[in-house]
Amino acid sequence: MKAHKYWSVGALITMIGTFYSGYKGSKSSHKYFAASSLLCMIMAIYTGHKMIS
Repeated sequence: MKAHKYWSVGALITMIGTFYSGYKGSKSSHKYFAASSLLCMIMAIYTGHKMIS
């Protein structure tokens, strides 16, 4: 399923951004990266669950 692959890649990219912004100490961008990472992970789990069932 293509949607699962794209959500998973998006989650990976935003996680890397979250770690990088946390390392640099940028509070506002860290918050946005973390929220978008959470959204991508939820959608990746949801599309993966639909793919399995």
